[in-house]
Amino acid sequence: MKTLKYAAATTMLAMALPASAQQLSIATGGTGGVYYPIGGGLAEMINNHIEGAQATAEVTGASVENMGLIMRGDADMATALADTVYQAYTGTGDFEGRQVENTRALASIYPNAVQLVVLAESDIQGIDDLAGKRVSVGAPGSGTELNARAVLESNGISYDDFTAQRLNFNETADAIRDGDIDAGFWSVGPPTSSIMNLAATRDIRLISLTDEEIANAQEEEAVFAPYQLEAGLYDGMDEAVQTIGIPNVLVVNADMDEELAYQLTQLLFEHTDELIAVHPAANDTTVEFTMESTPVPLHPGAIRYFEETGVEIPDRLRP
Repeated sequence: MKTLKYAAATTMLAMALPASAQQLSIATGGTGGVYYPIGGGLAEMINNHIEGAQATAEVTGASVENMGLIMRGDADMATALADTVYQAYTGTGDFEGRQVENTRALASIYPNAVQLVVLAESDIQGIDDLAGKRVSVGAPGSGTELNARAVLESNGISYDDFTAQRLNFNETADAIRDGDIDAGFWSVGPPTSSIMNLAATRDIRLISLTDEEIANAQEEEAVFAPYQLEAGLYDGMDEAVQTIGIPNVLVVNADMDEELAYQLTQLLFEHTDELIAVHPAANDTTVEFTMESTPVPLHPGAIRYFEETGVEIPDRLRP
């Protein structure tokens, strides 16, 4: 049974929306990551609680592709890594010459962790050992590839040093299991189903980054932060692993109707328990995380919700 808080929220959300906002597309990622179940959960929440709105989660190539979809108006909402969102908004990095100035955020929803996975018997003990190996750096157009490249290049390792494969999460897990590649990168909210499935069939290890490697990566990308993967996260993972975390941002086009953006933000933060039931990564979906981690301005509708709930909004998050 819903609490009075959630019952009240549902009543407030049940209002007519503009006709143009009735069919909503949520750009997510591949089915083996976290974006897709989170996006599916959000779509179900919209369908259940916002009268007149029907949302669908779409499988995509993830962060980089998603920002293009937002720019062109081909998606109403999208999940994307904070560094990708920032590069798109400022026209830097992979988005040089194609700035997505119309990017606005509703929230930061959870942190990704860069996870480098090998089979347990592999001779790879650190990122320096990737030289000469076959390595999946993530799907084309994904935040995983941006993150992997930043971590590697900031530590003096280029794609010329190994054979790069651009595979999605499920393909990476299958290729590691079958011995077709030696290592694979994931940048995703832990735990992720594709690594869990791999660990259920083969003994795996996750590679730690050193303090120096993390510091070098932080100089390359300001949104990187030290992150620890806890022991027991995956089958056979007996020790904690030190890596890098990156916030994930729920973004929309600046042209989104303000009332709709308000209702979506309200839905996210007043029905967070429904999203946690879909995936535990949503435990980090808090107002505090949004205020600390969001790299681009908030949509005016989101700002209205936060102001009504008494949240102090940093100046950098105001358009």
